[in-house]
Amino acid sequence: MKRARLVDAGEVRTPRRPHAPWPGIEHQVSRRRLFIRHTPATAPGAEPAVFVHGLGGSAQNWTDLADALSDRLRTDAVDLPGFGHSAPAPRTTIPLLAQDVAAWISESGRGPVHLVGHSLGGAVAVYLAATRPNLVRTLTLISPAMPFGNPRRSHQSRYLPMLAVPNIAWLADRAMRGRTPQQVVDDIIRGTWADPSSIHPQRRREAIAEARHRLAVPWNNQAYFQTYRGLMASFVQALVPGTHSLWRLAREIQCPTLVVWGKQDHVIDVRQAPPTALAIPDSRLLILDKTGHVAMMERPQAVARAMVAMFDEVRNDEVADPENALSIL
Repeated sequence: MKRARLVDAGEVRTPRRPHAPWPGIEHQVSRRRLFIRHTPATAPGAEPAVFVHGLGGSAQNWTDLADALSDRLRTDAVDLPGFGHSAPAPRTTIPLLAQDVAAWISESGRGPVHLVGHSLGGAVAVYLAATRPNLVRTLTLISPAMPFGNPRRSHQSRYLPMLAVPNIAWLADRAMRGRTPQQVVDDIIRGTWADPSSIHPQRRREAIAEARHRLAVPWNNQAYFQTYRGLMASFVQALVPGTHSLWRLAREIQCPTLVVWGKQDHVIDVRQAPPTALAIPDSRLLILDKTGHVAMMERPQAVARAMVAMFDEVRNDEVADPENALSIL
C-alpha cells in the first residue's frame, strides 16, 4: 500500500454547472436486461470504464465523476438488478451481481476496463477483479463494503436484525407509503454526506425525481432487502474463509487499485480503509477529509485526480515494460 497521488486540478474537467444525468438504455445482458447510462468521451483516446453503484443507489450517482473523467474515460454506469431502472433478479448475491457486470463487459466487447465500485458495488468489484482479472485494467474502490465484525463500524448494522423479520419488505412498503420522495432523499443525504448542505440544488431535484420513480415500482423494498441479505451473506463467508471470502479475494487482485474513503463516513467506518488497502497487493489509499460515504458525489474532482494519477502510473509502467502491457491487454 502507498499513499495516493493526485494530478493537478487542471488535468480533470471542472464543469461550470452540473451536467444532467447521462442518458441510458436497457440492454439485454446474458440472463437479464440491465439499464446502463453511457457517458461519451470528450477527447480522443478515451478508455472504457464501468462504474457500479452502492446499495440503494443507481447509475445516476456517477454523473459528476463520469463528467470529470470524460477526457480519459468512456463510462458505462450500470443499474444493478432491482435498482435505478433495472428490473429485479430472482436471487441476489455478490457473485451473481459480479457475473452480471462481467457479462456486460464481455458481451459489449469493452474489456479490459477501468472498474469502479462504491460500497456494495465495491464488494462486487472486488469479487470481479479477483475472479475475472482479464476484464479489469485498474480498480477503484470507494468506501467498499468489505466484511467487518464490529457492529460499530457501520450505523446501518443496527438494521441487521430486521432481516430475520418475516415479510420485512411488505412491512417496509407500509412504512414507506406515508413518506414523500423529498423525505426519502433528505434522509439519505443526511446519512451519507458529511455536509448535507453542500449538495447542489439540481442534484437534490434529480435525486427526488429518481426517488419518486423508485417508490412507484412494486419491487423497491423487496430488491433492497434481498440485496442487503446477499451482502450480509458475504460478511458471514468472511468469517469462514473460503473461495468466496472477500478478504481472501482482495489478496488475489492483480491490477493497480485505488482505495478512496471519506474521513466522516458514517455508513462504513474509515477505520476499514487501511485494512482494505493493505489486503490488495498493488494499492493506493486516499482518505478525504470533510467527506462522507459518497466521495464520488461529494468530491468528484478529488477522486478523479487520484484516478488519473493511477492511470498515468499504469501507462508509464506499460511503456517501460511493453511485454507486460501486451499480457494485460
